[in-house]
Amino acid sequence: MNFFIRIKDLMLRELRILSKNHMYGFCMVVFPLLTMVFFTTFLDEGLPEDMPIGVVDLDNSHTSRSLVRTLDAFQNSKVVARYPSVSEARCAMQENKIYAFLYIPKGLSEKLLSGRQPKVSYYYTMTCMTAGSLTMKDLKTISTLGSASVGQATLSGKGLAPEQIQSFLQPIRIDTHQIGNPEGSYNVYLTTALVPGIMMLFMMLLSAYSLGMELKFDTGKEWLQKAGGNIVVAIIGKFLIHTLVFLTVVLLFQYYIYSVLHFPRMGSVFDIVRLCFLQVIASIGFGIFAFGLMPSLRMSMSICSLWAVLSISMAGSAFPVMAMDPPLQSLSWLFPLRHYFMLYQVTVFNGFPLIDAWFHLVALVAFTLLPWFVVKKIKNAMLTYVYIP
Repeated sequence: MNFFIRIKDLMLRELRILSKNHMYGFCMVVFPLLTMVFFTTFLDEGLPEDMPIGVVDLDNSHTSRSLVRTLDAFQNSKVVARYPSVSEARCAMQENKIYAFLYIPKGLSEKLLSGRQPKVSYYYTMTCMTAGSLTMKDLKTISTLGSASVGQATLSGKGLAPEQIQSFLQPIRIDTHQIGNPEGSYNVYLTTALVPGIMMLFMMLLSAYSLGMELKFDTGKEWLQKAGGNIVVAIIGKFLIHTLVFLTVVLLFQYYIYSVLHFPRMGSVFDIVRLCFLQVIASIGFGIFAFGLMPSLRMSMSICSLWAVLSISMAGSAFPVMAMDPPLQSLSWLFPLRHYFMLYQVTVFNGFPLIDAWFHLVALVAFTLLPWFVVKKIKNAMLTYVYIP
């Protein structure tokens, strides 16, 4: 009973600290909510649309104008300018006015009808890989469609049936299945990794910040006294409030993306709640561990910042971990966000059983237990260390 009374007193003490220091309110609630709204609205369209491209049409025939109109009708591309020469189109691309341009040479229609295979060129920038890849796909598609339309007209004039024409123009039909994310939405696969990663950054930073403030204002002795000198009780009582607040915000994010934005998922509600709980306690555990390694407000927060920012790159959402060099693949196991992302993919996104990702579950639990190895050092810091700015 004495244990629960101490926990309650420590929680009330922490509530008073949170109410007096507005930094907690901003980092626990305001900034995570702004991050959530920013990323989900920024990627609301799913894919970038109407990216500017140019056209150099030296043929100016019915066929070339039809190709340009079809290209402009594509969802990802928008023809914003026509240039009289390749050099002017290239300068426009260098000035970031367009991401790509299509070059149609003179005599395109004549060569197509006579079967002399004219060359249609397209140029695109890979400075921005997303824009370059999507515009390249549209330009490649329009080039293929142009040759296919002429081939269809020629074969039809020779008396071939539509089935024969189709088999000749497209001997192999591709049946594509994008499992889990059929629309190819950037919002679905980026937001579900970036937003939790930024939330984990706030959790780690505030955990180290909370302990550092006890050291800075020399309130560590009073904090330990309320816990009866038991550092484990002191940490539980202090961070139980943090856990509840962060868990509420994280669950709100999950409700927003699945119930309001209708992100695809195959897992159950229990899978989501379990993953959110592991995310919160693992992040707080790492923040406490970072302070225990270096009992300094500045150094511990620097470690948390570095680890959380690197984890966004090492999670495997933007660049697959399996394609990284072997040393980086091994290093990825040291980042909590990587294990969160894998558990999300296996249990929530695809609905596979937890046993398929059991090691990542164990890893998040291990991050939660990391403070156990530094609790004595934290206690010693609160009793003997002198704060150095």
